[in-house]
Amino acid sequence: MDNNNRTIKNNNRTIMVVDDEADMLETCSRVIKRMGYNCITYDDSSHALDDICKWQPDLIITDLKMPEYDGFAVLDKARQFAPKALVIIVTGYASVDSAVRAMKEGAYDYLPKPFSIDQLQITINKALQQIVLREENYLLRLQLQEAVHTENIIGVHGGLQSIFATIGKMAKTDASTLILGESGTGKELIARSIHNNSKYASGPFIPVDCASLPENLLESELFGHEKGAFTGAHTAKEGLIELANGGTLFLDEIGELSLPLQAKLLRVLEERAFRRVGGTKLISVNIRVIAATNRDIEKAVACKEFREDLFYRINVITLKIPSLRERGQDIPLLLQHFCHKFAAAIGKDVKGFSPAAVKLLENYHWPGNIRELRNVVERAVSLCDSNVIKPDDLPSNLTQTPNHDLGEISVHLPFHEAKALWLKEFEVKYLEELLAIHNGNITKAAQKAGIDRKTIHRLVKKYNLQ
Repeated sequence: MDNNNRTIKNNNRTIMVVDDEADMLETCSRVIKRMGYNCITYDDSSHALDDICKWQPDLIITDLKMPEYDGFAVLDKARQFAPKALVIIVTGYASVDSAVRAMKEGAYDYLPKPFSIDQLQITINKALQQIVLREENYLLRLQLQEAVHTENIIGVHGGLQSIFATIGKMAKTDASTLILGESGTGKELIARSIHNNSKYASGPFIPVDCASLPENLLESELFGHEKGAFTGAHTAKEGLIELANGGTLFLDEIGELSLPLQAKLLRVLEERAFRRVGGTKLISVNIRVIAATNRDIEKAVACKEFREDLFYRINVITLKIPSLRERGQDIPLLLQHFCHKFAAAIGKDVKGFSPAAVKLLENYHWPGNIRELRNVVERAVSLCDSNVIKPDDLPSNLTQTPNHDLGEISVHLPFHEAKALWLKEFEVKYLEELLAIHNGNITKAAQKAGIDRKTIHRLVKKYNLQ
């Protein structure tokens, strides 16, 4: 028997058939039940739309031309309320245009009338085989995450699966690792996963934010100091490098290190030894070094802002973390994860997000990545008054569109007024996204924008930005 005609035995599979012709419903129901599946039929498309969410079918077979609501309405409803369901569009009005549109809008397949029972069975089996493969792939991804201790990293799209596999391969190596990615993408989570899968897992994981401390203080924090090394050094102090001995040192935003500190760090990486500030004794350490940056580090090397020799020393293995924009399919999973987490933390019975809210969040550009999404979910869970988060529970910048676009401004306002309004909207949007990317750090935002910190402070005050 042909593989495509082989029945996949699973009595838990539910197939919904929507058609205004009684004969078609009766035929499909008889064939589907004979194949061993549950079948729900509707001769009224409006009732079918109401029940899609309740049944959560695995497969929907719907006629295209029906009174009240057509097959595209059923397809759209399924995408919103039963996203795991595959949809097959059936019609006696077969045309290339409708077939192309159906596939573009997310239909799995397109079946023109009249069709034989064999054609129906083959199409159903292909769809269910696709569902089985999708489920198996998802389980394999979860197993891979668990095998390499990455269960705290939510999602599998945008190249994350490849990153999980690389983390697993890195388990036995001491190679220095460079993690690249925008702010808020979860670089520290990746670093912790590398640590947890390495031979240093039983040792400490010491994170260092290279961007948050001034150079003189950062040097003391990294290398420690001896008593009397500088004013206020009343006792000797171990540095973070020393504390990381036997474990992992994570240098977050390494691109912000000054050139003198880069030189001292390079010596540590090459010799696995260092001296405290004001000290003469050489202290040996056994550490793994993981570095991360949101900068274009190769450009920084070319501009002599980052040492080339240090770059090659930390860049033995490189992991590029995708932005949230590159893994939009993970957004519903992330929303549900954070919703359950924050609801449990404050004892609220919040089940999740309404389809309309999910759609808004999927269409947002997320300049602050997962960190921004996490904050949005925490706020929504805290403020919502029901067990479902709706668009009204979301921040206004996610739900409101600007009152004017450039075309409207240039047509309806005098030139100078249009220009002033456009400039204001540009400055507000630019600053909001810039500060979100840098988590509110004005110094880093100013460096990225190439303007003075005072300018950002002035604009923040001018537009009353948070």
